[in-house]
Amino acid sequence: MNALRAVLWKDLLSEWRSRDRLPAMLVFALLTVVVLRFSQPSGSLAGNSATAPGLLWVAYVFAAVLGMNRAFALELENDALAGLALAPVDRGWIFLGKAAANLLLLALAQVTTALFFAILFDVDLLSVAGPFLGVALLGALGLTAAGTLFAGISVRTRYHEVMLPLLLFPLLVPLLVGAVQATAGLLGEGRAGTGALQLLVVYDGVFLIASFLLFEYVLDE
Repeated sequence: MNALRAVLWKDLLSEWRSRDRLPAMLVFALLTVVVLRFSQPSGSLAGNSATAPGLLWVAYVFAAVLGMNRAFALELENDALAGLALAPVDRGWIFLGKAAANLLLLALAQVTTALFFAILFDVDLLSVAGPFLGVALLGALGLTAAGTLFAGISVRTRYHEVMLPLLLFPLLVPLLVGAVQATAGLLGEGRAGTGALQLLVVYDGVFLIASFLLFEYVLDE
């Protein structure tokens, strides 16, 4: 737990001082929303439950990948990955610290993007704000669990900015299916489907456990 808190505090403090990840995630997500809005046919109901959930989660995924690409960049630039690898703790706790920092940053980006999306697409998220925040958190948890693991794997590759989405996107399909279906249920019927929520919970649990165990080998050169 001490390692988790130390890594979490270090990442958040570094972000507060540099402010290079969260602003980039926000700008990229908001620009994605703008592009998606103006790509809709003129006069179409772009904010209906059939299209809005998928478009919103596209923006979330793009912002998440942009942030994950920088998750280990500071350690790589300062040759500190070796220090993390030599820390006398279970490396799974290092993973949890990195994932927790990524989750907090992504959650902030999600809230801001959702507000902007609701205004631009004329979607009523306020009436389902509580359940929607729960669905967004479940989706963000899966994104950060898988994204942090593969960011650690790809960071030492030559083209890690390209390698991360190539490794990550195919594995995000079940998560996105569950997140989009749950969001569509909230916007259409006022409640998320049980099946979609179960899919999100199972995905999150599987990747959290697997990433905690596999991160032991990720930091090895």
